[in-house]
Amino acid sequence: MASIELVQKAGLGEIRERVRFMSAAVLLGVLLLVGRVFWIQIVDNARWLQIAEDNVLRRVDLPSTRGMIRDSRGRVIAANRPAYNVYVIPGYFPMDRFTRFADYLGLTRDERDRLEARMRNAEGSRRYQHMLARSDIDRESLALIETHRSEFPRGISVIATPVRQYPFGELAAHALGFLNEVNADDLREFAGRDYRAGERMGRSGVEQAWESILRGRRGWVRLEHDVRGLLITRDSIAGLGPDRHRDPVPGRDLVLTLDMELMRAIDRAFRGKPSGAAAVVEVRTGRVLALYSKPSVDPNTMTMGISALLNREIDENPYRPRIDKTIYESYYPGSTFKPFTALAGLEAGLIDARSQVTCTGRHELGRRVFRCKHVHGPVSLHRALVESCNVYFYTLAEAVTMDRIASMAFDFGLGHRSGIGINQETPGFIPTRAWYAQNYPGQFRIGHTLNTAIGQGNVRVTVLQLAMAYAALANGGTLFVPQLVSRVEGPDGTIIQTFPPTVRRQVSVTPAHLSMITNALAGVISDAHGTAHAAQIAEVDVAGKTGTAQVSRIVRDPTDPRRSWSTQRDHAWFAGFAPAASPEIAVVLLVEHGGSGGHEAAPLMTQVVREYFTRIRPGAPIPSVATWRAHQPRR
Repeated sequence: MASIELVQKAGLGEIRERVRFMSAAVLLGVLLLVGRVFWIQIVDNARWLQIAEDNVLRRVDLPSTRGMIRDSRGRVIAANRPAYNVYVIPGYFPMDRFTRFADYLGLTRDERDRLEARMRNAEGSRRYQHMLARSDIDRESLALIETHRSEFPRGISVIATPVRQYPFGELAAHALGFLNEVNADDLREFAGRDYRAGERMGRSGVEQAWESILRGRRGWVRLEHDVRGLLITRDSIAGLGPDRHRDPVPGRDLVLTLDMELMRAIDRAFRGKPSGAAAVVEVRTGRVLALYSKPSVDPNTMTMGISALLNREIDENPYRPRIDKTIYESYYPGSTFKPFTALAGLEAGLIDARSQVTCTGRHELGRRVFRCKHVHGPVSLHRALVESCNVYFYTLAEAVTMDRIASMAFDFGLGHRSGIGINQETPGFIPTRAWYAQNYPGQFRIGHTLNTAIGQGNVRVTVLQLAMAYAALANGGTLFVPQLVSRVEGPDGTIIQTFPPTVRRQVSVTPAHLSMITNALAGVISDAHGTAHAAQIAEVDVAGKTGTAQVSRIVRDPTDPRRSWSTQRDHAWFAGFAPAASPEIAVVLLVEHGGSGGHEAAPLMTQVVREYFTRIRPGAPIPSVATWRAHQPRR
């Protein structure tokens, strides 16, 4: 019996021990649970509240409004319009209604298939992220989506975003540039600039060069998804605190020096010419009034994206519409270069106003013959410029040397980038003896200098460079940096920064020599035998130089008459300034493969200058023809 009692007591003790252990375990569990609740509710409340909110709140970026661009008269030339983009949230979207949704948006079969595949393949957190279904929907599609929004509870969002718009289309397209979407390469290259995939950035022109000023800063908003989905507008974020949204900061506006009315006048003058370029600058400030390159591509098309077919057509166009012919491309200047050769001779004391050369229509150098288009007989420097006598400049070139010509060209900004700061400006090229020695050792010949003297050989300039150089001829030798942006303004019109004219250098040239050149340039138009006499304007006197730059001939393309036209004719130039007596603007026009400068480019100058002084710039004090001729020096 005693043993039985001992066993019973031992079993009872074991049971009690187990009860105590279980009680302790339960108590510990309760304490842990209470502690966890305390931690969540009191200590870590903020983090768990954030997690809870994230279950019903979605953060959506709010794009900033890009700054507008205006011309010198305040006309908007790059603006923003509202575009409505439709997004889907795959995790909330009723896929059995996908076909109906695609119909509302007007998606093509390929677009439907791609979107549906992306939605079905979304995994994890991506199922609850916004996925673009269609951008910039039309009003009809927007109305359908809004009417049937209840069919897609929490599954769709319509987000209003600004889209770039260029009211003048192709006009000034190269100078303005365009936007397109940020890609993976951009995200790597500009990792520190807070770009997001799908945003747009400036790709060329002012849009690219001034991206940091125009862009602004994006904002964000965290909004609750309700049964109606999500439509983000200004009203929908009104009243939200700083923890729920950050307002986007709009970009700043730019006011350019360009005058779009002058650009239109140039465009009218180039009507019927398939390819060419023009630049107009203020002589005494360097402000660029016009940069015109033809053909071009509408930046509205480039910004919204172009089809593969259109992209191929642009690339195959023989007139190269993507190329900015005012800045990026360089050309042989032809006879428009002769004033700088003449100045080199005058400054070296090798010629003066009385120096004459007899032109027989040819100039012999050893066994080579360099030709002139006419037999001019005895010619002075004045007449050589007015009638564009090559023989005079061939003779001068033998004495003046290659490096003196190059030095004068460099002084006037040729052969170097102008500093305008857009579109990968090319420096052009002015050859020197050192360049020939380095690249063609032992092959330099005096004939190279003769070709250089008349703007051929290896001489290459841009349209803008030549405009700045002629502006310096007209204003007494001040070479400006071309100015394209006049000022920066805030969205409310407040002036933030202005840009005064910038002098690049003062060319050291004798004033009397400069006057000889500018007087001769006036004679190119006013003298009866001047190469641009037929382009004389009754309303205002113009000074300038025509040029016909020879180009390499290419075999005719029998399948494309445009291509044969564009490769077998010389480039036609006119470079000058007006009014001749008191210059205000310098004008350079190039008709690519247009033929004779006097016959093709000079008439365009007539139209542009006449429109500028009689209509675009009304009331300008223009010296009359009689006044100008009364002040002409006797020759």
